[in-house]
Amino acid sequence: MKQVLYTLAFLLSGHIIHAQDIALFNKDGKAIAYIATDDEEMPVFLYNGKPVAYITKDNVYGYNGKHLGWYDKGVIRTHEGKIIATTKDASSQYTQYEPYKNYKQSKPYKSYQHTAPYKVYAQSGWTAEGFEAFLLKGQKER
Repeated sequence: MKQVLYTLAFLLSGHIIHAQDIALFNKDGKAIAYIATDDEEMPVFLYNGKPVAYITKDNVYGYNGKHLGWYDKGVIRTHEGKIIATTKDASSQYTQYEPYKNYKQSKPYKSYQHTAPYKVYAQSGWTAEGFEAFLLKGQKER
């Protein structure tokens, strides 16, 4: 009985950790990346385990220091104010199942943050830019 309780506690603790991740969906409802909320830096990982960005207050920065956009109430917006990604709760459309998450790669050191541009008015439309390409603009060169 004791072994069953330990196993159950282990399985539930793993479920709770994964439940903290916040999936980010593109305009087609496909999960492209997720926010690891168990890390105080709020890193954004692709499902292949690659760290590509992080969220500070309402700003989305790449590890290369570039300001990519804004995060507000479950929506990531571009510098033009258009939607590029949403969380499941903020989405008004069908969202697909999240893919399997590979092991998280080590986060690179953060480069000096560029100054964020003035925040523009939010638009209701989606950008034509791909969400993964948007995130990869913040990738550090090796």
